Amino acid sequence: MWAFVVCVLACALQVFIATSAQESDSKFWIENGKRMLEERSKLKLRTNQAKNVIMFLGDGMSLTTLTAARIYKGQLQNTTGESEHLSFEQFPFTGISKTYCVNSQVADSACSATAYLCGVKTNKATIGVTSNVLLGDCPASVPEEHRVTSIMQWAQWAGKATGIVTTTRVTHASPAGGYAQIAHRDWESDKDMIKTSGGQTNLTECEDIARQLITKDPGRNFKVIMGGGRDNFMKQGINSTGKRNDEDLIQNWKNDKKTRFGDKVAKYITTREELMNTDMSKTDFVLGLFHQSHLDYRLKSNFEKQPTLQEMTRNAIQLLQKEPNGYVLFVEGGLIDKAHHATWARIALDETLEFSKAVSDAVALTSEDDTLIVVTSDHAHTMTMAGYPKRNENILGLTNSISTDNMTYTTLSYANGPKQSFTNDSTCHRINVTSEDLKKIDYAYPSLVDLEDETHGGDDVMVFARGPMSHLFTGNYEQNQIALGMAMAAGISTNPPTSTSNSSAIRPFNLAGQTVFAVLLLGLIGISRSSL
Repeated sequence: MWAFVVCVLACALQVFIATSAQESDSKFWIENGKRMLEERSKLKLRTNQAKNVIMFLGDGMSLTTLTAARIYKGQLQNTTGESEHLSFEQFPFTGISKTYCVNSQVADSACSATAYLCGVKTNKATIGVTSNVLLGDCPASVPEEHRVTSIMQWAQWAGKATGIVTTTRVTHASPAGGYAQIAHRDWESDKDMIKTSGGQTNLTECEDIARQLITKDPGRNFKVIMGGGRDNFMKQGINSTGKRNDEDLIQNWKNDKKTRFGDKVAKYITTREELMNTDMSKTDFVLGLFHQSHLDYRLKSNFEKQPTLQEMTRNAIQLLQKEPNGYVLFVEGGLIDKAHHATWARIALDETLEFSKAVSDAVALTSEDDTLIVVTSDHAHTMTMAGYPKRNENILGLTNSISTDNMTYTTLSYANGPKQSFTNDSTCHRINVTSEDLKKIDYAYPSLVDLEDETHGGDDVMVFARGPMSHLFTGNYEQNQIALGMAMAAGISTNPPTSTSNSSAIRPFNLAGQTVFAVLLLGLIGISRSSL
């Protein structure tokens, strides 16, 4: 064991010495910088219409998360991670998105999903409705004028296939933004609605998120549904972990596909083996529910039973890529957020690397000429990277700097969270982290404010794009413009085919029209939503 440790340290030292020698030469920086600028100077705007759109959402993937994850990636490979790249960080166009809700400076995953998937900002913890609907107000969410549609619906109106992939429950806030219209993000099943509302919500007036996914447009038309949350679809009963009081929605899904698409192949799967044994080229519909609730973190999962985000993404694209009119696919790395809430920095970074792998596979399976790929986050978290750690210092370790209390501290820490960072005695001294096991997979990193769960951060988040019209996603802009930009790139209207209204439509453009409109949209960046 010690021999292995010594070998690893020796290799890391050799890499560091070699890198230091290279970086000490000014020519290294000058030539490297010129090479990168030369490549950027040759970038050409792809102004053609996108046949396919894939949106990747790293839930809670803040800028600090990106920085720490790329360093972590490099250090896992015994390189100096500071100069590493995540797959999507090499996309040609980047921007910054403002994530606030209508009624909250710091967003949750529900209001933000409504923004980046529906093009409309709304109140915290509500999905697919306008800000006229307050949290839990079922009656207010019923009128059509208080409901909004998503890019999934717009894509289906345009004849495109659609799908969602996530490592959370498929009824969780982020994926639900693609198909649900509801006054409370926690109403994932009928049982949840009864519990959350104290029995006051009229279940015939407002339907839970799982039911909307299976029985309403656009959810019932999804070609791909992959993730967790099986219990929200299963009926309660003996030998069942299901939560539902009304019916088995999985059977409903099977019956619906048989009734409406009798000549198509529809498969319901629950394990990695079933996924890997499914020939996606001969499959038309897939409902993959691989966990009762959220999927397990990769570092804690059973690799034989649970598929990775990379595997789910690859299979989803293989199923959708045979669609003649193209597709819109939403892929979420949702466990980044869950790990941050527990201040489990190591797991959050590992889930970010898993997310990066999924994006890499999507790039390999698609063409930049016809597929727009947008990678972003819904909101930030309170994790910071601070102090003055030496170059190539373990990103998950100590800074080796000493504070005024004569103790060192971790490079990564949180502004708030469940980790108790101070002693309970009358001295109120900070806990000495040198005596703690930082190598533990779920080590909870220190936080300043003691809370049951760490909160989201209100920082802007990054947006990365490649493919047709990807230059639309540059600059600093409101989060709701992401949905509208993706629709514009694909020539998709935000109105139903029979609508005659021109108030909010994004009509299909010819090549010249797209270019002109792109310039106009870029000029509008920074203007308030009410002005658009």
